[in-house]
Amino acid sequence: MKNIFKGFALAISMLTTVPFFKIHDFYKGINGYAVMFYPLVGFVLGAVLWGVHELLNPFVTSTHLGIIIFALWVLLTGALHLDGFSDTVDGLYAPKERALEVMKDAHIGGMGMIIGVTFLILKASSLAHFELFYLLPLILMLSRLNAVLAIYFYPYISKSGMGTLAKEELTKSQMLIALFYSFLIVLLYSKLLLLVSILLVLFVIKSIFVKRYGGFTGDIYGFCIEVSELVLLNIVLFGFFI
Repeated sequence: MKNIFKGFALAISMLTTVPFFKIHDFYKGINGYAVMFYPLVGFVLGAVLWGVHELLNPFVTSTHLGIIIFALWVLLTGALHLDGFSDTVDGLYAPKERALEVMKDAHIGGMGMIIGVTFLILKASSLAHFELFYLLPLILMLSRLNAVLAIYFYPYISKSGMGTLAKEELTKSQMLIALFYSFLIVLLYSKLLLLVSILLVLFVIKSIFVKRYGGFTGDIYGFCIEVSELVLLNIVLFGFFI
């Protein structure tokens, strides 16, 4: 039970900037539990964003409120996944033999910055015109479920870091628990096709990076989460499956 609580605390520490339960050491035995809670942390983050939207909705115009939610979204996640997104883009624009080295560089390259800013504009625009904010908990949950599935099913090619520990410690039962409670929440929302869509997104991302590098890195997990969020936002925005 102690490891479960520490795992939940680590998941919050890894995925948010919330100043509670901060754990900075990846103790042996808690990393698999942390990954198991990723979708739940995403659901809670989405619920907070939805709650803020409902609170401010009577007082703020819809477009500006969407931008506020976008800004809060970035602040609550500390732009962690966006950093991985930008590093992954830099790697895609580098020669294959140097790509992983480029991704590890602490400095963001030109293409990572340009595509990253473009990506943020698209995400902000999506939220500025978004209406079904009650789906944000589902969107953030499913995006992080993709990371759980990527960690469990696909090779991890970095030699160190939290991703290595997560890959080593995530058990089949922990992965299935994350999948099971995510599936139940999807059923409660009656949005099963969103789950199917996000699995297709994961398949496409896997096809690209397993072919290019032979597997995933921590940066690619962040890329996977960010792309999944944007795709789901626009599936809802365009009215597909809704």
